[in-house]
Amino acid sequence: MNDIAHNLAQVRDKISAAATRCGRASEEVSLLAVSKTKPASAIAEAIDAGQRAFGENYVQEGVDKIRYFQQTGNTNLEWHFIGPLQSNKSRLVAEHFDWCHTVDRLRIATRLSDQRPADMAPLNILIQINISDENSKSGITLAELDALAEQVSELPGLTLRGLMAIPAPETSYDRQFAVAQQMAVAFEALKARYTTVDTLSLGMSDDMEAAIAAGSTMVRIGTAIFGARDYPPK
Repeated sequence: MNDIAHNLAQVRDKISAAATRCGRASEEVSLLAVSKTKPASAIAEAIDAGQRAFGENYVQEGVDKIRYFQQTGNTNLEWHFIGPLQSNKSRLVAEHFDWCHTVDRLRIATRLSDQRPADMAPLNILIQINISDENSKSGITLAELDALAEQVSELPGLTLRGLMAIPAPETSYDRQFAVAQQMAVAFEALKARYTTVDTLSLGMSDDMEAAIAAGSTMVRIGTAIFGARDYPPK
């Protein structure tokens, strides 16, 4: 077993254990492998180990990987865009990705809908919530959610699937859980209003257990699978 396959097995075991501890089935929590800055060879190792869903933060890098794996016959993969999205990059996301986790304004949502090719399934959308109210992070407040959700749900090229958040780092499990629970309450309310809503993308390596206990349905894990990120020198 190579390192990435071993790491994936360990992460899956942790997800399963965290779900079991709070009385949930492990199948209720999906794993998104965050592959940003990682080469195609590392992703190929993860694919060989059974991983199918990958998250990318940088549009062009993600598109290059999507094209590469399509050319090699890997057409059953699921690609999630999880980084901040600028208007001038929306077309690439609309034309190549399966999911976008970072919608936080109507203008971007409308562009994604208009630019989604007619022969592709609607783009799956998560609305990003800035749950810790950090100036450095994208996302809307919970008070703004109902209005944006209604607008997104009416766009023909999109399917509203749920919510995403990147909480501020917290060392205390209780604090992690309290923040995650705010997201879970908002998610349940949204799910009651829209039949398409089924996904709460919440939890990374350091707060995964608390997120799962609160009700996350998707955790985003990168370093624990692929090792430290390879950022190019500036």
